[in-house]
Amino acid sequence: MSAISERPVSPSFAALRGQLHEAANEFAGGQDALEGILLGMVDDVDRAVAEPLEIFPVCHHSPASALAMARRLREKQPKVVYLELCEDMAPLLTELRNCRLPVAVQAFASDIDGFPPDWAPLSVVAPITEASAEYQAIAYALDTPGVELVLVDRSSDHVFQWDTRQPADDENHAAGTEPEAALHGEAVGVEIGDLRPRFAELEEHLLRHGKVRHWSEWWHQYVEVPLGDSDHDTYRQVMFLIGSLFRRLAPGRGERVRVDEDRERYMWTRMREHLAATGTDPADCLYVCGAFHAASRVDEFGVHGTGDFAISPRTATTWQYGLIPSSHAAIEAQFGLASGSVSIAATEWAKNLKRTRVKPYRLEGQSGTRKPSARKTAAKAPAATPTPMPAAPAPVSEPTEDRLTGFLQQPPVLHTLDEAELLGWSVDIVRAARRSGYLASTADAIAVFETSILLAALRDRAKPTPYDFQDAAVTCIEKDTVPGRRDVRRLVEIMMGGDRIGQVGYDALPPLARDVHDRLAPLELNLQQRGVRRALLDMASRPELRACSDVLWMLRRLLPPGAARTVMGERRLGERSIQESWDLSLGTHQRALIELGYEGVSLEQVLEQRLRRTAYGPQATTAEVLAAVEDATLHLGGRRLADELGTRALEVLAGERTVDGAPEVLRRVRGLLAYYRTSEPVLPPWIESFVRAGYAHYCTLLPTAFRDEDATVGQVSAMLGFLFSMESLALSLGCDRTQLELAVAQSHPGDPAKTALLWAAQVQLGTLTRGELRGRCDELLGNPLVVPSYPRYLSGFVHALEPVPGLADVVVEAVSNAFGRLPDPVLLPWLPTLITTLRSNAADLAPLLIREAGRIFPARLAALDTWVPPWHAQPVAQASPAASVPRGAALLPLHPETCDALADLLGRTDGWAPADGPATGPTAPTGAALLFTHRATCDAVADLLGCGDPWTPVGPALPASSLTTRHPETAHAVAVLLATP
Repeated sequence: MSAISERPVSPSFAALRGQLHEAANEFAGGQDALEGILLGMVDDVDRAVAEPLEIFPVCHHSPASALAMARRLREKQPKVVYLELCEDMAPLLTELRNCRLPVAVQAFASDIDGFPPDWAPLSVVAPITEASAEYQAIAYALDTPGVELVLVDRSSDHVFQWDTRQPADDENHAAGTEPEAALHGEAVGVEIGDLRPRFAELEEHLLRHGKVRHWSEWWHQYVEVPLGDSDHDTYRQVMFLIGSLFRRLAPGRGERVRVDEDRERYMWTRMREHLAATGTDPADCLYVCGAFHAASRVDEFGVHGTGDFAISPRTATTWQYGLIPSSHAAIEAQFGLASGSVSIAATEWAKNLKRTRVKPYRLEGQSGTRKPSARKTAAKAPAATPTPMPAAPAPVSEPTEDRLTGFLQQPPVLHTLDEAELLGWSVDIVRAARRSGYLASTADAIAVFETSILLAALRDRAKPTPYDFQDAAVTCIEKDTVPGRRDVRRLVEIMMGGDRIGQVGYDALPPLARDVHDRLAPLELNLQQRGVRRALLDMASRPELRACSDVLWMLRRLLPPGAARTVMGERRLGERSIQESWDLSLGTHQRALIELGYEGVSLEQVLEQRLRRTAYGPQATTAEVLAAVEDATLHLGGRRLADELGTRALEVLAGERTVDGAPEVLRRVRGLLAYYRTSEPVLPPWIESFVRAGYAHYCTLLPTAFRDEDATVGQVSAMLGFLFSMESLALSLGCDRTQLELAVAQSHPGDPAKTALLWAAQVQLGTLTRGELRGRCDELLGNPLVVPSYPRYLSGFVHALEPVPGLADVVVEAVSNAFGRLPDPVLLPWLPTLITTLRSNAADLAPLLIREAGRIFPARLAALDTWVPPWHAQPVAQASPAASVPRGAALLPLHPETCDALADLLGRTDGWAPADGPATGPTAPTGAALLFTHRATCDAVADLLGCGDPWTPVGPALPASSLTTRHPETAHAVAVLLATP
C-alpha cells in the first residue's frame, strides 16, 4: 500500500472531510474506526477521480448507469474502452448483433484438465441486456470506426483456478418458479458491477429504514431515481462513494476479498500492458468496471501503479465459446435479485430515454431494435464512406470539483404523482387478472389505484413506485387460491415489461445447431421460435423425411426431454414407423442445442462421443454399455461402433462382482439377440462371447446371490432367466450344463422369496417334480408359523415366471389354495400384504399370472359355484394291469378321456370293456373294435403292403392276424415304437 499512502491529499474534498470529521466526533466521541471509515471513503473517491485513466463505475443492469454511459460516450468519444469482462470472451461480442437481447456470453468446457473431475462440466456466463452500461460500451466500440474494445478481466479458466468451491449464499440460488429462470443452468455467473452490501447488518438497516422489502427495491428508490438526472461528475463520485462504503464494510479479509483484489490486480496489469504496447494516451481511454472495484486500494491501482502482479498461466482445459439465450428471470435467479427487478429496470430505461431524449447506442442490425426510417437515413450527411469520429479535445487538468457535498445535502426530489400512468397500470392489471381467471372488476382497479397511493405515503414516497403498485395489486386482487398458472405478483411483473427472453440468431449459432436447422428444413417449421411446434412425418409418401426422422430421434436422445417429444411413432431394434408425429420446442431449449454444439460439429459425432464416454467411463456397468450398443445400432447404423461397444460390455461383465444390473442386462441381451437373429445371417462374435461368458459368470455368482441379503429376488430371477433362456445357445457354444446344476445345488437361501425361486429352478432342472413342489406349498399353508411369510413365497413364485414360465399353473394353484384354506381372521390381515408385495416386487409379471388364471377359472359367474379346481378333481380309477391288456396299449386305459373324446367324434356310444374278463355278447370284440368297425383303414394299409388276404371271422378268441405273420418287419417296427419286446 506504499504507493497509496504516499499520495498527497487533494484539497477538493477538504470541506467534506471536515464535515465527516465533526460527525465522527459527535457520534463516536473521538477518533475511532468510524472516523477512519468515513474519511477513508473520501480518500477513495479522491484517488479514483484523480486517476489519469478515466474510471467509469457502474452497477449491473442499472438504467442510471446505462444512461450515464451513453451520455459520457457521446461526450468523450474514447479511442479505447477497457471493459470488466472475461478477456477470452472478446471474439463473441461481434455476434451480439445477430441476437435478440437478453443473451449471455458463455464459456463451456466438458473435457477438463487441471481441475477436479467432479467439477465437470465447467460453464461461465455473462448476461447482457440492453438496459446495461456494458452493452452501451460494446455497441459504441464495435460500431464506431477506430475504437478498440479490450476485455481486461480474468479469463474463464482463472475463474475456476481462483474458485474455492464454497457453498454459495441462499440468496444467490433463489431459483424462480418459471422455467425461464433456469436458462443459465448450473453456470457460474460473471456480472459487471456487482454492487450489494456484504455486511448483513448494513443491508438489514438500509432495508428497514428505507421501508422496502428487497435490496433491488432500495437501490431503485435511493440510487437509481436520484442519479437518473445527475451530471457525469456527480454520478461518478456517488458511485465511487457507494463502492468504497460497501468495500470498507465487507466483513473480514476472507477468500472473497482476496479474489476481488486479485481481479483488480489482474485488470490493472492488463491495462498497463496494453497502454505500453500501443502507446495510447490514458486520457483517450475509458475503464468501465463495477463501483466496488473502482475504489480499489491495491498497489497495482492506476496507470502508475507500483505492484508487480504475476498472472498464472491457464490450464490445459479446452474451452468452447458461444452465445446462449437469457431472460430477465434467469438473471434475477442467478444473481439473487428481486423477482421482476430486471423487467422493472428495462421499463425505467425506456422511460429515462424518452424523458431525457438521450440517444443510446445499439449494434447495427441488432434483432429487436428499431431501424431508422428511409427519410432520416437520406437526410444524414451524404458521405459514402464512414469516417472515424474525431477525438474529443484533451481536457485541461483542473482540480476536481466536489459534487458529493451538494448531492448528500440536497433534499430528496419530490416527484409528483403521475395519475395517468398509475391509472393505466391499474386498468391493465385488472384486465390481465380477468384473463387469468380472477374475478376482478372496475372496483378492483379503483382499489389498486388508491392503495398504491396509500402505500407510497406510508413509505414516505410522494409517487408510487412499481414495487408499491405490485404490493397494492396483490392486496386488492389476490385470492386464497390462484385460479390460473400465474399469480397477481407475476402478472404485475409481466405487465411491467414481462420476462423478456433473448434469442440467438442463426448466424451466431455454432455449426452443429445450424446443421440441425438445415437438416430439419424439409419440415417447413420455424423451429427457432419459442413454443411447441407439431411436426407430422409421413415417410411413405415423402421418403425424404426419413432423414428428418433420424435427426429427431438423435435429438430426443441428446437433448432434454421437452425439446423433441414423440407423439406417435417409435423406433426399436428392427422396427421403424412409417408415420410419426413430434412436438418440437428447439427454440425454447436453444441453450441445450448450443451447448451440444460445443461437443462436436454434427449430431452423429456428439452421439458417438457420448456413447464412448458412457461405455469407457470408470463407473460404467454392463447394462449401460449394452444400452449404448443398442443406441449405436438404432441411431448410427453400421456394425463398427456396436461391435466395439459390445466387446467393451464383455470386459465390463467380467469385472463385475454384483448382480445389481442383471434385470437390465437380461432385457438388453434378449432384444439384441432377437434383432441379430432376424437381421443378420450370423450372430456377431461379441454377442456369442457375451452369452458364453455370461453363462459362466452368472453360474459362478448364483450361490452367492441366493445368500446375499442385498441381492433382491428380482435380480436373482433375472440371473436364472439369463441362464435358462440362453442355455441352448450357451451349450451350443461349448458351455457345460453341469456348471448350472452344481450352482443350483450349492444354493441355500434363507429368504422365503429366494427359497421359492430356488424350488422353481430345481423343477426346471428336473431335480424336483411338480408334485413335490405342490406338496411343499401345502406344507407351508399347514404350518401356522409360516403362514405370515407366505406372501413372500408367492412373490418368489411370481418372479419364477421369468426363468420358468411353465410354472404359471402352479402359482395360480398356490394363490387359490391360500384363499381357499386360510380362515378369514388370518386371510384378511394377510391380504394387503400380499397385494403390496406382488405390486412392488412383481408388477411386470402379474399379466402372465392373470392370463393363466383366466385360462383355468370359468369364464361365467354362474359356473363358479359348481366349478371344481383341476388340482382338486378326483383322479380317474386306473385299471389294474392284467394279462388281457397288451403292453403297447397301456396309455389307453390310463388316460381314457382321449379315447372317449375320439369316440364322441366318431359317433360311437359303446362303453369300455372290462379289463379283467371277456366282453359280453357273442360277437363283441375284446379290444380291437375300431378295426372291425372301420375296415376301410385296414384295407388301405393292406393294399399298401400288397396283401390280399380276407378278414378273419370274429369268434370267441381273436386269432393272430395274417398280416403280422406275413410281414414281421412291420410288427417289429411297431413294437419298437411302443417300447415293447
